[in-house]
Amino acid sequence: MAKKEKKDKPAHLVARAKAKFTTFPVKEPCELMDFLMKAKDGISRTTAKSLLSKRKVYVDNVITTQYNFPLKPGMKVQINKDKGIKEFHSRLLKIIYEDAYILVIEKREGILTIGTDKQKERTAHSILNEYVRHSGRQHRIYIVHRLDKDTSGLLIFAKDEKTKFTLQDHWEEIVKDRRYVAVLSGDMEKDYGTVSSWLMDNKMYVTYSSMTNNGGDKAITHYKTIKRANGYSLVELELETGRKNQIRVHMQDLKHPVLGDVKYGDGNNPLGRLALHAFKLSFYHPVTNELMEFETPYPAIFKKIMMKEGRK
Repeated sequence: MAKKEKKDKPAHLVARAKAKFTTFPVKEPCELMDFLMKAKDGISRTTAKSLLSKRKVYVDNVITTQYNFPLKPGMKVQINKDKGIKEFHSRLLKIIYEDAYILVIEKREGILTIGTDKQKERTAHSILNEYVRHSGRQHRIYIVHRLDKDTSGLLIFAKDEKTKFTLQDHWEEIVKDRRYVAVLSGDMEKDYGTVSSWLMDNKMYVTYSSMTNNGGDKAITHYKTIKRANGYSLVELELETGRKNQIRVHMQDLKHPVLGDVKYGDGNNPLGRLALHAFKLSFYHPVTNELMEFETPYPAIFKKIMMKEGRK
């Protein structure tokens, strides 16, 4: 669930999205289902449920599927007039939040954010494009930022080009907090710390780290050790900068690589996956300027390995 607060909005952080809605103002307290049945000229309960399940109903610009959602005077209910919208189901990702401008999703490990010239496989981007195309032929999804294929967690996508550029061009202003959780090899020496270095790719596209300025990008990662057990460390990581492979390279710098990291690790892969998950994302909405805060639980498999009595 997103928590919201507002701050003054710079004039340049404005984006608009075109949407085809029928809008109904809420004049008295009621539940969403009852409101729909009255607003749409006495439609049946079944039809009202169908509108909700097909994600065609917005309350104050946010898709709402809860039939008994409490409405208050001053709110507005919008019904998308486009045909063909369907419920979203995917084993590879789930939609955490959606409105007229953005999508926030939780991606599983093992799926690319977007395809590359060499990898044309199914991606989070292609799955979401298929989903929004059911809302109209002109609809598509725009990449804002990425997670590595083997990293799971929260991602933002834009639903129009102007919102995409607003988010990308003002990323440092808009994003308030990005945090990851990881399981690392070995026992961390410190409870808290910061890794700061310059990152640059070599000719083989391997990112390497330098403690002095080598002309690369400055990268800063803050870490907090949550637990040490069984020769592993559960660590929470906060990004001050968002560079390619930043966490993985910085953990390698600390001599405690992320479990399952083939590229920047030590070959230790007890979980059968990269033990890195983007669990928290906090940012100012690019249009409404509300503070949106999303958080997912630590992956159960991360907790499980820290609870084992001994390594097998």
